[in-house]
Amino acid sequence: MSRSKLVIIGNGMAGVKCVEEIIALEPDTYEIVIYGNEPRPNYNRIMLSKVLQGEHSLQDIIINDWTWYAEHHIRLCTGETVHRIDTRGKYIETESGLKETYDVLILATGSSPFIPPIPGIDKERVMSFRTIDDCTRMSDYSKTYRKAAVIGGGLLGLEAARGLLHLGMEAVVVHNAPYIMNRQLDQKAATMLQEELEGQGMSFLLTRNTQKITGRSQAQGLLFTDGSKLEAQVVIVAVGIRPNVDLARRSGIATNRAIMVDDYMCTSVPDIYAVGECAEHRGISYGLVAPLYEQGKVLARTLCGQETPEYKGSIPYSQLKVSGVDVFSAGEISGEGMQTAIQHLDGIQGTYKKVLMQAGKVRGAILFGDTTEGTALLGLVQRDADVAELAPREGAPDPAEMAAAALPAQETVCACNNVTKAAIMKAIQEQGLETADQVKEQTKASGSCGGCRPMVAALLKHTHNLKNNGGTGVVATPDKPAPMPVCSCTDLGHAELKGILADINVLETGLPDISLILQKLGWGSELGCSVCLPVIHYYLQVSGGTMVVREIEAHSEVQVRWDDQIPLSSYARDAKGLAAQLRESWIGAAMPSPVNMGVAPGPGSLVSALVQDIGLLASPAGWEIYAGGHAEHPVKQGGLIGVAETEVQAAILASACLQWYRQTAWYDEPLWAWTERLGFMSIRETLLDDQLQKELAATLQADI
Repeated sequence: MSRSKLVIIGNGMAGVKCVEEIIALEPDTYEIVIYGNEPRPNYNRIMLSKVLQGEHSLQDIIINDWTWYAEHHIRLCTGETVHRIDTRGKYIETESGLKETYDVLILATGSSPFIPPIPGIDKERVMSFRTIDDCTRMSDYSKTYRKAAVIGGGLLGLEAARGLLHLGMEAVVVHNAPYIMNRQLDQKAATMLQEELEGQGMSFLLTRNTQKITGRSQAQGLLFTDGSKLEAQVVIVAVGIRPNVDLARRSGIATNRAIMVDDYMCTSVPDIYAVGECAEHRGISYGLVAPLYEQGKVLARTLCGQETPEYKGSIPYSQLKVSGVDVFSAGEISGEGMQTAIQHLDGIQGTYKKVLMQAGKVRGAILFGDTTEGTALLGLVQRDADVAELAPREGAPDPAEMAAAALPAQETVCACNNVTKAAIMKAIQEQGLETADQVKEQTKASGSCGGCRPMVAALLKHTHNLKNNGGTGVVATPDKPAPMPVCSCTDLGHAELKGILADINVLETGLPDISLILQKLGWGSELGCSVCLPVIHYYLQVSGGTMVVREIEAHSEVQVRWDDQIPLSSYARDAKGLAAQLRESWIGAAMPSPVNMGVAPGPGSLVSALVQDIGLLASPAGWEIYAGGHAEHPVKQGGLIGVAETEVQAAILASACLQWYRQTAWYDEPLWAWTERLGFMSIRETLLDDQLQKELAATLQADI
């Protein structure tokens, strides 16, 4: 069977990541050809500053070497610039005259440095910082010249300046804003970073606009609009990037600032897709690695014909190590209506934390010096969390470890070196690693830019805790054990039986009683037994099947407790009414296992919301809803699902949780065991979908 030909224009990080995903999903689907305009295999541009600073060589930052392309039968055409796409004939043509037909085409042309229209910008020794060749040029200049200026105080400009210092040059950063990295940091964090960099030898000229670059044919310095001057023999321009869209525009593909794509990365032309910095999704083009990788995964699944959630955009975030200093930034850090939710400064330790909120929701975060909370804060921003979730809770698990535990096993933790969570945990387990440095040495995770080191540390803690608590924590076992049969009448486990029963439409098949259903299922006993009959009855009931075993009743115990022994808090407006409403709404509902629910009207309540199957606790923000607690052996503390402002919203969220439990739990599975099996983070993400939450609550009412 002949394979379709997939051609990728661009050998950068986004396009090749998409290819990696395709190979992992369907390695035999496509004949793959990649065109790149540089004369080398795929490498990590993020690490260019480390090459410039002498910490790594070119070979160290190669992501996929020549051997990788050969092993996967990928034809890599280096040093070739594609200048034409014939969208009707479905072929591309390079500047050297090569032609290549395609069935599917991916544009991963990336971006180029933005060159501002400053007089003198075309002089010799004025350059950008984007490729390996740029590193080589800067190194060569450093052997002759001593004074350098970097136009641009963003991350790339600071990294370039740090590299110049390493090469023995004087480096002055010129920035047109009042403080550096103003898109990612506030003034306090930026000032702390500037002081650290000044201690390393870097100089800064802020709120300066360059009028022209002086010198005849070669750069000699900068003239600013205020009339001041700066001597500089080498000028590095690092003021941003511009998506490479000329090829697409010439070929009749719709573009705006970048190549316009839909939620599946499709362009305006059939069979042509775009991914990475050259793509514009819902009006936004991203220049960070994480969004580009997210796009690549969606596109790979689309091209492999597999179901995939559409790409809905990304929350921009940066977890970086700027010249040895850990910096984290996520979401929005300024704007109308933005307020400070949390702000901590430790001058002795040199750490800073600021969390931004808007309309009661977590919108952004900045960390300096200590970024261990970065992953947890990013999660709050991504799911539009209520600010009440920022409040520390006694006995609550480490947020960083929770984020590590919730991360899928095959998720990439270290983008620089393509190291997954599974690979890190496996190395920790098999080699007995005890420190993050040992993990770095064995797996290379966090060994490049260092931005993923907090997650590596959290995974280390998570893996050791799994072992200490009696779990293996193994994430890559190839063979799964056979499921435990429901009873001696069958070999089917709960998952398989539930799936089969969900597909049975009793009305259409005309099955009048349980015996014919058992016969259809190949049951070992004609009439079943006392163990399996309630199970079958329950699964039919929650899947909408006809009640054929009316004499067999499923669990229906839902106990609702409310503490009326203490005065109501001012913010618990109607705790008694809420408890009564839930009791009336839930009574009689078939349950996989008995459920205890408690309503605590305020601090000091005799009813603890944290050790109930579902618990509601009044708070100044409204109502906190918990799930998965257990007051008897094994004692377990429930986790926070979400916060509701009103009793009505609290009832909807609690009811949605109960219905999700009914639909997805095994019969006789306690709610606390259900949360452990599905994973609390997964349950919470499901229930915080507003539309699904309302649908689940409505389904519960309809079933009663």
